[in-house]
Amino acid sequence: MIVGTAGHIDHGKTTLVRALTGVDTDRLPEEKRRGISVELGYAFLPVPESSERIGFIDVPGHERLVHTMLAGASGIDFALLLVAADDGPMPQTHEHLAVLSLLGITRGAIVLTKIDRVDAARLAQVEAGIPALLQGSTLRDAPVLAVSAASGQGIDALRALLFDAARAAAPARRRDAAVRLAIDRAFSLAGAGTVVTGTVHAGVVNVGDELQLVPGSARTRVRSVHAQNLPVVQALAGQRAALNVPGLAREQIARGQWLVAPEVALQTARVDVQLSLWHAEARALRSGTQLHVHLGAADVLGSVAVLQPGDALAPGETGFAQLVLQQPVGAWWGDRVVLRDAAGSRTLAGGLVIDPFAPVRYRRTPQRQAELQALLEPDLGLRAQALLGIAPQGVDLWRLAQAAGIDPHAFAPKLPETALEARASAQHAALGAVQTEAAKAQVLRVLAEFHGRHPGDAGPDAARLRRLALPRLPELLWRALLERLLAEASIARSGSFVHLPEHGVRLSATEQRLAQKVAPRLVEAGFEGAWVRDLARDSGESEPLMRTTLARLAQRGELHQVVKDLYYPTPTVFTLASIVRELAELAGGDVSAAAFRDATRLGRKRAIQILEYFDRIGLLRRVGDVHRLRGDSDLFTRAGA
Repeated sequence: MIVGTAGHIDHGKTTLVRALTGVDTDRLPEEKRRGISVELGYAFLPVPESSERIGFIDVPGHERLVHTMLAGASGIDFALLLVAADDGPMPQTHEHLAVLSLLGITRGAIVLTKIDRVDAARLAQVEAGIPALLQGSTLRDAPVLAVSAASGQGIDALRALLFDAARAAAPARRRDAAVRLAIDRAFSLAGAGTVVTGTVHAGVVNVGDELQLVPGSARTRVRSVHAQNLPVVQALAGQRAALNVPGLAREQIARGQWLVAPEVALQTARVDVQLSLWHAEARALRSGTQLHVHLGAADVLGSVAVLQPGDALAPGETGFAQLVLQQPVGAWWGDRVVLRDAAGSRTLAGGLVIDPFAPVRYRRTPQRQAELQALLEPDLGLRAQALLGIAPQGVDLWRLAQAAGIDPHAFAPKLPETALEARASAQHAALGAVQTEAAKAQVLRVLAEFHGRHPGDAGPDAARLRRLALPRLPELLWRALLERLLAEASIARSGSFVHLPEHGVRLSATEQRLAQKVAPRLVEAGFEGAWVRDLARDSGESEPLMRTTLARLAQRGELHQVVKDLYYPTPTVFTLASIVRELAELAGGDVSAAAFRDATRLGRKRAIQILEYFDRIGLLRRVGDVHRLRGDSDLFTRAGA
């Protein structure tokens, strides 16, 4: 269990921790000289008849150091809010109480300190004011204890209360999740290298584990681990840990960064949250307000966009909001966030991260509101199911798991049988059952329309069909949808081209004979192509029969009609397409008619006709005077054959 102290400056936080543990957490010369805490301090206390050790985080109480207090408070399980009996509640008492509440900390105690300095009447007066102080906070039902660190009065009772709390079942931290440690301190040790300390928010970190620094991309392997101030082979979620990470330089690391398992490493400058404005605030929180955003041990500047009607949150109100940060941070679903004003002088609001992959556009639409509501589901599997029921373009399950701090490779949610699911090396997505049926119907409708407009073409290639039918469906799901339609025989494929089964024609015996007869002549025609009239004349066949036969071969994907009555065999078109791709690679994706003419030694007219055919079937796209290669097209490649 991790215990955090809170309270106004000089209300006895460090002295109380020393009385409980025997450890002086003020370690810096400045702290010794000034007699106040300016940095986070740590101490540990063994729990009798248990392997548990209580870790104490002693935070500064000075108003200018609330940002430091927040860096330590984000990882605590049990709060001790101190109120000096001689002073009573002071400004930072109220602010620290707001911080603890906005962080969702419900386990704790109120400790009246310095009772040796007051008489019974004053102590009773301060005690009587505690219920009013706690009203509206998460610690409103916390016990109140009176102590004197100087005389020892009440210390044993407080220590016993902490032991009981440590033995009780604490709120579960995700030990089955990937490891995440919030860094609040880094230093170098002679002969050991870099050491970082922080709270393990999730997972288990072992000696030898590879971890990634976030924000950032540097990786390291853990050489040694201390948990709750003892050397161990692993540190668990909910413990204070010190990791020896020799692969990282001290200068690379700053408070607010994380060490995480690489599979869940992410950084973001835009976070959607469920936000609550502190009830004691005098004014509403409005969109555009500049803020200090405290997340984990990080403190970054940003602004808020309230995603509620009126673009504002009233005091005590809870709603959705997006935080736009000036620099990236590590953030995962369920992490707590606290907002302070731009001057860093007042705590305003707090809440829960629900989407670290927040969108830039359409963030206030009814669709997005429904998604945010679904993202509140506490169980990841149920969260995925809720999103599948409403997401028209499917759900990126890989990203959903990563955002939750769960290894995406191991995430296998239970999906409806008729839902569409697809996996690749670092991808995993699904489309809901209802949306899958709608997508299938849309593909069949678009194909039927295409065949109606282009009866002589075999059909569009897969990339073009996606642009026509479902341009927003992710590529991974699109491929899975095509495979399902093919398996159901709802569509067919001829080479690179997709078509309805009835559009793929069978040749008659006469047409088969004629196809074999003209095949050598089509190949000999090369890049110039062969005209229907010439093929009919050279083979001694009627022109109408030749035209019908070649059109059927084109429908089968065996020939390509570049312009009316001008045909090319597929191998020749493959070669022409290869030339197009080579030219595009040399010219940044663009192909000019002049360059293609020179490369093929064709006349300008024929070169333009071929390029325009490639435009029509989706290999190229006309942009001004050039033809641009479509990056999503695999036409006339081995993958699209």
